[in-house]
Amino acid sequence: MHTHEPVQIPLRVRVLFVAHFLSSFAMVGQVTIVGKQVYDLTGRELDLGLLGLAEFLPVVVLAPLAGTIADRIDRRWVFGAALVVEVLASLLFFGYARSEPTSVVPIFLIAGLVGIARAFAAPAGRALMIDLSPLAVVARVVALKSVAYQAGIIVGPVALGFLFVVDEPLPYLAAAAALSIAFGIVVLSPSSGIRRLDAPSPGRAVHEALEGLRFIRRSPILFGAMGLDLFAVLFGGAIALLPAIAEDRLGVGAVGLGWLRAAVGIGAGAVTIVLAIRPVQRNLGHILLAVVTVFGAGTVVLGFSRSYALAFVALLVLSGADAISMFIRLTLVPLATPEEMRGRVLAVENVFIGASNELGAAESGLTAAVMGLVGAVVFGGVCTMAVVALWWRWFPDLRDLDTFDEVLPTTRE
Repeated sequence: MHTHEPVQIPLRVRVLFVAHFLSSFAMVGQVTIVGKQVYDLTGRELDLGLLGLAEFLPVVVLAPLAGTIADRIDRRWVFGAALVVEVLASLLFFGYARSEPTSVVPIFLIAGLVGIARAFAAPAGRALMIDLSPLAVVARVVALKSVAYQAGIIVGPVALGFLFVVDEPLPYLAAAAALSIAFGIVVLSPSSGIRRLDAPSPGRAVHEALEGLRFIRRSPILFGAMGLDLFAVLFGGAIALLPAIAEDRLGVGAVGLGWLRAAVGIGAGAVTIVLAIRPVQRNLGHILLAVVTVFGAGTVVLGFSRSYALAFVALLVLSGADAISMFIRLTLVPLATPEEMRGRVLAVENVFIGASNELGAAESGLTAAVMGLVGAVVFGGVCTMAVVALWWRWFPDLRDLDTFDEVLPTTRE
């Protein structure tokens, strides 16, 4: 009689969890402080939306190129180079914060530089972790990577919020230090051993760059899952308005804002820890649509809240629901994608899923300028729930998805 030992997550992958923690610590903590700095300068919700737009546009424009590069160059070096650019952006934020700024234009330009870096970091960083993982542990790796990411979301805003009170430019130095350590971890990681594709001819370069989008479009399940996230976060992107909510609705400063932003990580982190122990494995489509509905309802509660405690709980609930939907989507996509084109597919996914946060921030800021702060947040939550109703009808393959095995490529063992 043979006994089967459970497959362990390799040490080389576990070390990368630290890099992803440091990256999210710096990225989310820094964007929280940047948002406060922008709102302190202008007092306009519209500028919070424009800040998100400045980060989103480079990701959209560069997604095809970023995916192709991630499939043709060692993903350690692509991810590492992106982290170096993020360090540079943090130092630029630091320098500008020390100059007693009076304009938000330089902040938007530096945010655009961050967007450029994230366009390359996201597909390379995610694909690298999957490349180094045995197929049997991919779902656990995705869950634990989310734990590391959410831990950074919790610690980053709180820590940098306290540093902001001590000295306003100081958070940017802390972010630069964290990103520098992440860079060292990434470039010292072992090679995945996956053979890189040869450089395409000039005539095929654009064709291959767009292959990730064509691959997704051919799969109703992938297309539906990514589209659901895009529209849900587009309409439910109230997180970008937290600086305005904290000051105008709840009457708290940088530390209170930091804890509100951390509530997103606390709710999501608690759920991802449970998912790492007991991953969702059945009724995936129904669960995905249900938790996105909860995300929309939590957004509505956040919009109406004038109580700090109620707003905090609403953020816990909506972020916990979002963590479940993220786990399903972030496991679904790499499992359904052949290794040789994973970078291109994940680059497109980064536009749908990752960069949709910045697009949602832009939508929320623009809507708040027209409808007011409360109207924008409540409208977004209601629209999110409406999107779920449409997806239930329009994407039956996604709705009826039961297990991850149903999306595995037929040639993959």
